[in-house]
Amino acid sequence: MAEASRWHRGGTSTHNLHYRKEVEIRTTLQELLLYFIFLVNLCILTFGMVNPHMYYLNKAMSSLFLDTSVPGGERTNFKSIRSITDFWKFMEGPLLEGLYWDSWYNNQQLYNLKNSSRIYYENILLGVPRVRQLKVRNNTCKVYSSFQSFMSECYGKYTSKNEDLSDFGLKHDTEWKYSASNTNSPWHWGFVGIYRNGGYIFTLSKSKSETKNKFIDLRLNSWITRGTRVIFIDFSLYNANVNLFCIIRLVAEFPATGGILTSWQFYSVKLLRYVSYYDYFIASCEITFCIFLIVFTTQEIKKIKEFKSTYFKSIWNWLELQLLLLCFVAVSFNIYCNIQSFLLLGQLLKSTEKYSDFYFLAYWHIYYNNIIAITIFFAWIKIFKFISFNKTMSQLSSTLSRCIKDIVGFAIMFFIIFFAYAQLGFLVFGSQVGDFSTFQNSIFAQFRIVLGDFNFAGIQQANQILGPIYFITFIFFVFFVLLNMFLAIINDTYSEVKADYSIGRRPDFEFGKMIKNSYKNALEKLKLKKAQKEDNKTSGSSRDLAEQARREGFDENEIKRAVQMKKWKERLEKKYYSTEIQDDYQPVTQQEFRDGTTTKYKMRFSECVTK
Repeated sequence: MAEASRWHRGGTSTHNLHYRKEVEIRTTLQELLLYFIFLVNLCILTFGMVNPHMYYLNKAMSSLFLDTSVPGGERTNFKSIRSITDFWKFMEGPLLEGLYWDSWYNNQQLYNLKNSSRIYYENILLGVPRVRQLKVRNNTCKVYSSFQSFMSECYGKYTSKNEDLSDFGLKHDTEWKYSASNTNSPWHWGFVGIYRNGGYIFTLSKSKSETKNKFIDLRLNSWITRGTRVIFIDFSLYNANVNLFCIIRLVAEFPATGGILTSWQFYSVKLLRYVSYYDYFIASCEITFCIFLIVFTTQEIKKIKEFKSTYFKSIWNWLELQLLLLCFVAVSFNIYCNIQSFLLLGQLLKSTEKYSDFYFLAYWHIYYNNIIAITIFFAWIKIFKFISFNKTMSQLSSTLSRCIKDIVGFAIMFFIIFFAYAQLGFLVFGSQVGDFSTFQNSIFAQFRIVLGDFNFAGIQQANQILGPIYFITFIFFVFFVLLNMFLAIINDTYSEVKADYSIGRRPDFEFGKMIKNSYKNALEKLKLKKAQKEDNKTSGSSRDLAEQARREGFDENEIKRAVQMKKWKERLEKKYYSTEIQDDYQPVTQQEFRDGTTTKYKMRFSECVTK
């Protein structure tokens, strides 16, 4: 009776194990299929937001306003402006010529200038361009007492406290009077400061001649002063051919050190979302995305209620929560951008004689695109959750989990040396080499050195003694020593993991084999394929393991002992299967196996079977 009861328990356990595997296969396949549909829908949604014409529109506008040379200077354009004289030449030359396309190349009149202006004949200028400057007050910095007799005026760097709000110059037009901001546009983050809205503003005219006279008048009356810290040139255009808005901002900063630093922003966005049939298809994908989001959120809530605190111990669950959070943020951004476009677009297009501030709408659409980009990145990363049962992925995860402590210790040592070199480079070369001008730039410059991108000539010119010493020692310690130590840690751990897999010291639980076995079982039930005997499968798997072990460098005695141990284990599991055996099962490293410590695991396994 006892023997029969033991056989009955063994058969029931084997049946339960087989049933659990079938349920897991079915559940995993269903989740994978559902998530694959979600991922395809998300890809269509994201790629539908990006139009190749965005790049070409930005390139056309940047070539027109950034690369066109000023009169009298063949190599001087907006990118290379360094003086106030060059700045006024740009305003009266490339900017003026680029904004006003009066007629076709044969002087034929194409449209009524009173109603609209166009750039490159295809892009309608929305409203009129605006020029805005911010200034600082006099005596906003402290001069050393010995030099006070040489300096009667002192203009510090731009801050909101140092900003000049008083009228100046002719004082009879808006460009000479300070105007507070009446828009929701964000502050601008420049090279040497963060600039708020408002300032001394004037808008250009629809007429090219009037605008040119305005520029000449401002130049002759010294609109740009020593207190000027930044000038913004803002305008927006719309191309109906590709249904894109292009919001352009040209920035000229006047730092306290003198000179001019130029920067620019070209944002091509699709503010009119639903125009063509393809746009409505994208709208259907957005609705499908929301449905998937509700389904996935419901599933995760059920899992949290079921597993409670255990749920948060899995890294995949944290990735799932992060992905859901990003999806909700993306949906919120999308709703907000659509509402703002609906409310503001009509108001901005009403008056063609005023400046239309589309920068606010473009700013939030760019942030929405960034959120979507991050979301789809983590959506692709989540695929590893479904292929984690694959042998290669299992080896990768096992390698990283085993060597994480060594990597953390190595990272501490690496960054101590790395930051020491970064601070050395910043202090020695910061005033001479642009790559080391700030501590952050110094860190990125060293990462570039590791990848082979460096400016040795600039380092050597900045300091002929410390430059070569810094470069040679950094390459030796960081590139040749530390990076090779990191690779050695990964390689050594991976060899151990691969050795464990080679001698069969891991439970055979691969997702690919699960699908393959399910496919074979389905064919056998449909009588399309004959069933194979279990013994043949066992002998075949043993031969495969032996061949793989030979390739890994094990000798014949070790292979025979491993194969015999595997067969003995399989016979015992088939007769006396117990979940306690599986829980108590631990991997054995290659070194332990060669030292003969497997006897301990045999005794442990026998004790579990006896229980």
